[in-house]
Amino acid sequence: LVLAAFVLYFFRDPERAIPAGEVVVSPADGRVVGVQQVLWAGRPHWRVSIFLSLLDVHVNRAPVAGIIRDLSYTPGRFLMASRPEASVENEQNTVTIEGERFTVTFKQIAGVLARRIVFRKKIGDRVERGERVGLIKFGSRVDLFLPTDTPPLVRVGDRVKGGSSILARLEASVPPAPLH
Repeated sequence: LVLAAFVLYFFRDPERAIPAGEVVVSPADGRVVGVQQVLWAGRPHWRVSIFLSLLDVHVNRAPVAGIIRDLSYTPGRFLMASRPEASVENEQNTVTIEGERFTVTFKQIAGVLARRIVFRKKIGDRVERGERVGLIKFGSRVDLFLPTDTPPLVRVGDRVKGGSSILARLEASVPPAPLH
């Protein structure tokens, strides 16, 4: 009975108020564990890293409205998702969404217990800001990559809610380079 209650709690999927305007929303619930400039896809980007504990909602949401232009799965390790090296070494799914004026990319990253990444969309699908797009089961991490002229509004330690917390306000920006 306790296990059944935990599973129901873990897979909860609350409704969220999606903010309007030229904003990037959090793709996941959790705690911000990193905000830094990194070289990614051959260009500098802001990376916002969000750790999802076992107690967080694990449904992932589109950070912006647009068309899914790239989707790639990378097998890997299952390190503790809060560790910085998890961004590179762990199993992950990388999603690029092209909006009208900007492109953002986010990674669904598996953790020690999270060994199943689910993504329900495919290349060419249109998504709306805050739309449910997938989930990562049992503790994980999501990294969001933003152009350098779109600085994050969150700091390490902040708690965010998928689909409703604003991570950045969009400016006219240069899209990130293709993944491949």
